[in-house]
Amino acid sequence: MSADTASGTGRDARDPGEDRGRGEPAPGGAAGFLRRRPHAVALGATVALAAAAYAVLGLVKLATFRASIFDLVIFDQAVRGYAGFGAPTVPSVGMNYGAGMDFLQLADHFSPIFALLAPLYWIHDGPQTLIVAQAVLLALAAIPVWHYAERRLGPVPAHLVAVAYAVSWPVAQAAGFDVHEAAFVPLLSAIMIERFDAGRALPAVLAAFGLLLVKEDMGLLVAGFGVYLFVTRRRLEGAAFVLAALAALVMIRGVLMPLAGSSGTGFHWAYGRWGASVGEMALGIARDPLGALWQLVSPEVKVDTLAFLFWPVLLTALLSPLTLAALPLIAERFLADRPQWWEANFHYNAFLVAILLCAGVDGVDRLRGWLRRRGTAGAEAAARQVGRHWAFAACVIALTLVPRFALGNLLEWSFYEGEPHAAAARAAVAEVPDGVVVEAVNHVGPALTGRATVLLWGPAAHGAPWIVADVARWSFPFGAHEVQRQRVDEALRTGYRIVFERDGYIVLNRPS
Repeated sequence: MSADTASGTGRDARDPGEDRGRGEPAPGGAAGFLRRRPHAVALGATVALAAAAYAVLGLVKLATFRASIFDLVIFDQAVRGYAGFGAPTVPSVGMNYGAGMDFLQLADHFSPIFALLAPLYWIHDGPQTLIVAQAVLLALAAIPVWHYAERRLGPVPAHLVAVAYAVSWPVAQAAGFDVHEAAFVPLLSAIMIERFDAGRALPAVLAAFGLLLVKEDMGLLVAGFGVYLFVTRRRLEGAAFVLAALAALVMIRGVLMPLAGSSGTGFHWAYGRWGASVGEMALGIARDPLGALWQLVSPEVKVDTLAFLFWPVLLTALLSPLTLAALPLIAERFLADRPQWWEANFHYNAFLVAILLCAGVDGVDRLRGWLRRRGTAGAEAAARQVGRHWAFAACVIALTLVPRFALGNLLEWSFYEGEPHAAAARAAVAEVPDGVVVEAVNHVGPALTGRATVLLWGPAAHGAPWIVADVARWSFPFGAHEVQRQRVDEALRTGYRIVFERDGYIVLNRPS
């Protein structure tokens, strides 16, 4: 079966001077290599510059005490466990949950794919390694995105699409907010989409399997992609994807995570309005489907987030059935009772960016096909130009959004200087000896995790011999700023002594 037929579009091949037909191989031999070499160099430059920008963004935030224990230290502790050929224990999470120092990261979020980064810790053991690895993973997704766009729009528009991905706001927010499992998703989802589109099922299936190892809810994404395959006349593959993804969801949530130490629906169940379990939630939505639909667009911040997701592709993703792959993850977030899941400020939209960008490319390609079928000379000319104009516009829109989101920080000198209190934080960190257990305020913990066992300093005391507190600035997870001073006073009453105090930072030690 040809890739064109499998896609369900039934369109003829493109004009050979403009772009190739879907799934056609690249020209072979020396001539093909020379023809494609400039595009390979340009794409490589895009990937390299993007990776460098993402890495600088994360490393500067780490160096200026704007990273956080939740979540950079969490994954640093997990990968360090893998690197030592041990379990991925995360004491920072376990003590916060009251589950102990040996709590497994897999019980919090099912992300065994982080074991792939363990060899990097043999080179450099510290959160900087994770930041750079995340930067490279995010940047590499531009390669399959380019190939997908190149088959439909031609090589030059594909470069504009790759740049639009590289500077896109969801990727910027992921690169600018610690390290998360979302780092793997743009690359794997783009490979899954592009390889299936190229008629190469095996690497697409392997990428889908990799997605299931990223997080416990990635079965929703894979199932959504299966629905896309089904409605585009690849029914056998689509049904297999949906069934396998749902089975993986049940196995991971119902068996593997409880074995690792999770309880019930896990630590992140956020659907109390609909019920206390997946089954109760499904029944609740079935009883009140209109209420569920209303919750998807209320409050208004959800509409704002949807606009930010679809406007950068000029809404053409709405013309593509590939958007079906993104809908389960959108529904998962917008039906929850966690406001941070609805916003554009965190990393959650990085799970969707490659899907929606490829859907935008597919949508404009379908629009070109509809124009061609009109059969007039003017329609044919319009079809040749619309893809180029769309790619240019998508790139421009992505660039105009840069100042509003995290990549815009790179353009401001104050970002590199950091806050005035950073010097005091650095001095406080220097007071903590290596190899100890330390409760640290959220934004200081990442500076200690490479040489100490870091716990999150919060309202509940964990009895660590060292504490690095901050009483001048509110910090997660305290409900009120004044509680932070109360925690310091409580520690002093229970035998701790102050060994450092400056600009709101207080280092406490309890002699053994």
